[in-house]
Amino acid sequence: MVPTSVGAVFFMDFYTPLYYNTSIMNEEFDIENLTTPAVGPEETVFENTLRPSELKDFIGQEQIKQNLNISVQAAKKRSEPLEHVLLYGNPGLGKTTLAHIIAKEMNANIKVTSGPALEKIGDLAAILSNLEAGEILFIDEIHRLNKTIEEILYPAMEDYSLDIIIGSGPAARTIRMPLNRFTLIGATTKMSMISGPLRDRFGHSFHLNFYEPSDIEQILSRNAKILNVNIDSDSTSLIAGRARRTPRVANRLLKRVRDFAEVHNEGLIDLAAAKKALALLSIDEHGLDDIDRRILTTMIEKFGGGPVGLNTLAAAAAEEMDTIEDVYEPYLLQTGFLERTPRGRKATPLAYRHLGFEEPKNNTLL
Repeated sequence: MVPTSVGAVFFMDFYTPLYYNTSIMNEEFDIENLTTPAVGPEETVFENTLRPSELKDFIGQEQIKQNLNISVQAAKKRSEPLEHVLLYGNPGLGKTTLAHIIAKEMNANIKVTSGPALEKIGDLAAILSNLEAGEILFIDEIHRLNKTIEEILYPAMEDYSLDIIIGSGPAARTIRMPLNRFTLIGATTKMSMISGPLRDRFGHSFHLNFYEPSDIEQILSRNAKILNVNIDSDSTSLIAGRARRTPRVANRLLKRVRDFAEVHNEGLIDLAAAKKALALLSIDEHGLDDIDRRILTTMIEKFGGGPVGLNTLAAAAAEEMDTIEDVYEPYLLQTGFLERTPRGRKATPLAYRHLGFEEPKNNTLL
């Protein structure tokens, strides 16, 4: 028998029946567990119900839809898999939904996993080796892939092959194992954390932007019908205006307002009920919640409006740096409540006025 390392034993399982080991496959490399993340019953029903399954039903992101539609149709005419796709943008903008829509449009099966779930080289190799021709592999949070595991993707994406190492030390040798042609869809909220070599191997790269209020209204109207929610147009506009231009937030607010209306207004969402529900949730007219206001208030009261470093701001506001930077700051920047400067974050005059503070006389911000 050829001497092998532990990792090589796994690779040999896929290369020749002589070394096939059922216990390794079942215990250490459970592909089903790697590609089917667990979700709660309510989330499963809600997401599967509200997510559009076809490109024509996806609201917003018009330029991305047009480009995707052309690429999908061209790939289908050539009877080829779609080139690899990278989707990036803030949380809740529809990256996962688009991945499933692409699979539906391509009439292909999709396997779903995430960067943190792939802990070993064998995890990714097991998934890639079991992909059928034309199937789609969706990796969420792809920026969190281990760098060693990431290198396995390079030949897989470019040449549709796996480089298998057999043995160790001077006796080690490499065998290239062919893969079926597949499409990798990666999603990330941190484009800058994806290495250049990986980023360059994607044929398509799409940046999902915040949605226009009119798009959010359409999304709410569509989802209200699916959920059998009785809501008027004024209430839809009110919720859309406070949804942070993000479909996921809009859907969450719709559920909470629906709950309030069922308890206090016989299931009818009118303007009065919507206002009371959003007030109970501490969501103001700009879509800011308690944490948004705490971040801005901390900057104004403790640091004179800034500039203040992110680390200092996080400590003073009792929030994690990543939470502020990834969840709250993008929207505050988009709406003009916050400014980023080389010296740190600054509260804008709009933030002073909104929170009821007197603007400093030496404030030169526009």
